[in-house]
Amino acid sequence: MSAALPTTTPAPPAPSTRTAAVAIAALALGGFAIGTTEFVTMGLLPDIADGVDASIPSAGHLVSAYALGVVVGAPVIAALSARLPRRPLAMALMAAFVVGNVLSALAPGFGTLVLARFVAGLPHGAYFGVASLIAASLVPDGLRGRAVSSVMLGLAVANVAGVPAATWLGQHLGWRSAYWAVVVAGAVTVLAVLTAVPSTPGRSEATIRSELAALRRPQVVLTLLVATVGFGGMFAMYSYIAPTVTEEAGRPAGFVPVVLFAYGVGGVLGMALGGRLADRALFRSLVGATVAVGLLLALMTVAAGNAVSLTATVFAIAAAASTMVVLLQLRLMEVAGDAQLLGAALNHSALNAANALGAWLGGLVIAAGWGYRAPSAVGVGLAVLGLGFLLVSAVLRRRELAAA
Repeated sequence: MSAALPTTTPAPPAPSTRTAAVAIAALALGGFAIGTTEFVTMGLLPDIADGVDASIPSAGHLVSAYALGVVVGAPVIAALSARLPRRPLAMALMAAFVVGNVLSALAPGFGTLVLARFVAGLPHGAYFGVASLIAASLVPDGLRGRAVSSVMLGLAVANVAGVPAATWLGQHLGWRSAYWAVVVAGAVTVLAVLTAVPSTPGRSEATIRSELAALRRPQVVLTLLVATVGFGGMFAMYSYIAPTVTEEAGRPAGFVPVVLFAYGVGGVLGMALGGRLADRALFRSLVGATVAVGLLLALMTVAAGNAVSLTATVFAIAAAASTMVVLLQLRLMEVAGDAQLLGAALNHSALNAANALGAWLGGLVIAAGWGYRAPSAVGVGLAVLGLGFLLVSAVLRRRELAAA
């Protein structure tokens, strides 16, 4: 009596290069929409505050509400949805994102707007997680890093084009128009994913317990700590870039957009570079990017006194930090085992936690009277701590290989 063969879902045929490129572009459009809504609130904060009868400090809670939505939504949605086919999941997440931004545009008051921003943030991490997995599945193994970085490139392009355009729109047609523009971009993404992305199965054997079991893996925890702490150094500097430009470099407020544009261009470069480095040597590249961020933040403590050197250093920091984002994404997908969706989604939870940590620590040293260069010095310390977690990760990996 012969043993029955195991029943498995046959792998779909590999898509053509053109099909993969169009599908990845459709997924990157979602990243563009997400990046635009994430950062446009900061540019329109005074307008939004006036529109909902809130103070500017209170309106700042809108940024925190979105970040909290990302932190909460990424692991929960990823754990619950790992079994689902990935194309419909990506569409559903983007549709939920559209709903959150519709609610933001229609919010009658401050309280409802805070809730709407929280809702808009919920699908953020899970979308990037599933989009990264789809993109990686469409290309040969040696190109997976570039495929994932191409999806995340939409996030970087948003800082260069989407955020300035939506900010201008919000300033001239009312702040709600910025969210309506994001709604249009999100709706177009749903249609683009439907028509351009091939069908990709989920992990039928996945359970909530098996997905969350990834959080018991030391390498996953260590990588999340690198993302939260090591990347928090960049946010310590960037959160206070406007007063650094005016107070340290002595330039008028009108020069701040120039510096922000340099940051955006550096981010685009870093995203593209990160994918190529990941395909060559993922872990070593992550160590190098973390070291680069720390060294550049140290340089920032000196460069901040001159507008040209400040702008050039911000560009370089953005490039190194964005490279680090892509490498962290792929590292989490690698070490999460079968729970790749959870790993990829958790990267965005960790990065939003890094945003909060960096801004908080930077604010502490400024409040202590140490000046606007001090957050960059704090960032150096955080980068060194992140490097320490990478060292522990390397030691554990060496022990695992020796024991195998």
